[in-house]
Amino acid sequence: MDLLESLAVKTEQKILLVVLDGLGGLPRKGKTELESASIPHLDQLSGKAGLGLLTPVDVGITPGSGPAHLALFGYDPIKYDVGRGVLEALGIGLHPQPSDLCARANFATLAPDGTIGDRRAGRIPDDLCVSLCARLQAAIPTIEDAKVIVRPGIGHRFVVVFQGQGLVGGLADSDPQQDGLKPLPVASPDPAAAKSVRVTNRFIDLATAALKDQDKANFVLLRGFALPPSIPSMRDRLKLTPACIAAYPMYRGLAKLVGMDVLETGSTWESEVTTLRKHWDGGHDFFFLHLKETDKAGEDGNFEAKQKFIEQFDEEVLPQLQSLKPDVLCITGDHSTPALKAGHSWHEVPVLLASPYVCPSDTREEFGERACGRGTIGRIDSVKLMNLLLANSLKLRKFGA
Repeated sequence: MDLLESLAVKTEQKILLVVLDGLGGLPRKGKTELESASIPHLDQLSGKAGLGLLTPVDVGITPGSGPAHLALFGYDPIKYDVGRGVLEALGIGLHPQPSDLCARANFATLAPDGTIGDRRAGRIPDDLCVSLCARLQAAIPTIEDAKVIVRPGIGHRFVVVFQGQGLVGGLADSDPQQDGLKPLPVASPDPAAAKSVRVTNRFIDLATAALKDQDKANFVLLRGFALPPSIPSMRDRLKLTPACIAAYPMYRGLAKLVGMDVLETGSTWESEVTTLRKHWDGGHDFFFLHLKETDKAGEDGNFEAKQKFIEQFDEEVLPQLQSLKPDVLCITGDHSTPALKAGHSWHEVPVLLASPYVCPSDTREEFGERACGRGTIGRIDSVKLMNLLLANSLKLRKFGA
């Protein structure tokens, strides 16, 4: 039994954890996206809140979204290493069994020279993703004795689940994670993985043949191979009744994995906020609200778009969240996605924590990376954030006599 589990108690206080995916950034002309944004509501709230910086996994380690979110939920991201494929499968409503090999997949553009022209196939629309997944499902129902399940996600993303005997996870991705490089073969040094390697590479070959008439989505990339793990529930560990509001399947899957109720919502931030308001007075005492737009703009290398959404959050979203009067309001990111890097990075993540029990960080009323570096929360590992959320909602007993 870990320390939090031994001290956690049920109380009436409500926690709202808002994750602006990929919030942290790097300076352009002296300021990051967050520091460049006009955010009067966040700045004002910062004058009454605790500020700090989070390290998602470890110093210098660039995290994936899965471990970064697990840490925010209070789980050691190294101990609970969950494959992206499992999260995506759970997020779209599949229920993989312990022996099912799950993979997260992208439709991609394969150039004539055999390199990846676009890892996201030009971000194809959802309806094309649905039709192409149906085509793959019809063309590839089985490989050897393994049943193949293909299901669409959002845009260029989809999920593949292989059901059969003797399949294992931990395979090397076929996605080189960069345009202009050749796709990689799925591989593993483990002799026990021979069948899994054979089946997954065969799927890529068959999918390529089935997509040969497509201009953009003419190839598939697979990554995050994993079997479903066993993770203790937040309900049992932390005595919470948690709920998730997220549009993207991966985050919904992660929430299911740790025992959250996943509330049905639309695909826009407006619909997510509407869902939160609708369920606020229900039976949940912990709400995880995930907003993807900051990460998407950062991955596209679009500094202005990321800054603009932060400003939109400040003007249109934050006042609605504050009107709910959460006992504890935390605004942070899972990791940094600087537009300058156009991808995830190892940099610390700004965090704001508002409750009646915090010591305000700075009378200058400013929310940004450097302001958070001066804050009273200090620099902590993301996995310790849950300690503060529970403490500020009076959900932890005193330790010792």
